[in-house]
Amino acid sequence: MRRTLVFTGQERVELIEEALPEPGPKGLLIETRCSLISTGTEGIIFARNFAPGSHWDNWVSYPFRVGYLNAGRVIGVGADVDGWRVGDRAASRGGHSSHVTVPADAAARIPEGVADEEATWMGLGKITQVGVRRAEHKLGDTIVIIGLGLLGQLVTQYVHLLGAREVIAVDTAPARLEMARAHGATAALQMTAAEALEPVRELTGGQGADVVYDVTGHAAVLATALPLARRFGTLVLLGDTGHPEQQTLTPDVVTRGVKIVGAHDSHPPMHSSTWVPWSSRAMEDLFLHYLARGRLRVGDLITHRFQPEQAAEAYGVLQRERATAMGVVFQW
Repeated sequence: MRRTLVFTGQERVELIEEALPEPGPKGLLIETRCSLISTGTEGIIFARNFAPGSHWDNWVSYPFRVGYLNAGRVIGVGADVDGWRVGDRAASRGGHSSHVTVPADAAARIPEGVADEEATWMGLGKITQVGVRRAEHKLGDTIVIIGLGLLGQLVTQYVHLLGAREVIAVDTAPARLEMARAHGATAALQMTAAEALEPVRELTGGQGADVVYDVTGHAAVLATALPLARRFGTLVLLGDTGHPEQQTLTPDVVTRGVKIVGAHDSHPPMHSSTWVPWSSRAMEDLFLHYLARGRLRVGDLITHRFQPEQAAEAYGVLQRERATAMGVVFQW
């Protein structure tokens, strides 16, 4: 038998038991060690914080099997699978379950020196890369990051790696800003995006930022984020709001030529080709490589650990303590 977390309704989560699955001829059966809550996505689904008729509404129906950030040990290998053995450590996009089955070519081998709970961040590391690559950064860019949750913290580290001149973190939570400072932010503004216009101008010589990231997932932020970009700058929408009908544009798009770029997990293909070398799998492997080399750090971003039986408490913490809860891990 396996245990699986399921959202059974708005703000209702249950741990169910079901038959242990078979891996299939091209699959792996993984015994989970850790799984990470995707606080943005799972928070929206748990609270049902989305508009009727939205893409979220079309996707979410109960019971909803939740989670997509998983790390564990291979305990079953399909007959047609090469390169994997029982006992190998694997990171995957499997859910919050004691055992998951995934296609063998969709799993990643966890490098030596990377802890299981660190490897659970792989999916978020890939999602963040989608946005960072779409921004088409140049050496010496000035960056503003609005919203220093899980994705915002990873954006901070990626743009620091890429040689940003200034990395300006904007959030109302001091604990989040402190984490961003520890991972490459050169300035931390404890305020809303609406309040950040003058401070950002001062920090950028009156020009505004080359690239602004809206990683909040809050519809109202877009209109206050656009003015933070310089003339002909770029705004990357990396947070997927549950209320897109409330997002509004400003004259900055036309009068100052600010470009809006959308980034989403689903954009890259799973596997690389001549035309698309940076596939989902390639980006996931790069993220794990950076972790193994110490060029990215996520261990110190984990703030809470729970047993699966404590799932209701875990999601409650994310609702009550948004300002301080960051990485929340289930230990299976």
